[in-house]
Amino acid sequence: MNAALPPERSASAAALTGQRCYVRVTGTRDSRFVEFEFAIGDPELAVELVLDFEQFRQFCATHEVTHLTAEEGARLDWERMKWRYGQPGLDH
Repeated sequence: MNAALPPERSASAAALTGQRCYVRVTGTRDSRFVEFEFAIGDPELAVELVLDFEQFRQFCATHEVTHLTAEEGARLDWERMKWRYGQPGLDH
């Protein structure tokens, strides 16, 4: 008789890479989903993801994320404007 295998568990990205993981919530959709950015090591290099609220909670716990504050998010937006427009605050 075969012994039952334990359920697979996703490894933390923080543990796998040895780097801190970051989450920045950017919005919600249809009162069911969380829109957010996920980054490993550098909050400026992020992917955009959408999960339902429970999946988002589990995702954050699994990857041991640090949630960025509104001020940190604003700072990221300011830096991104440099890349998009050449200098922050320029009118086009």
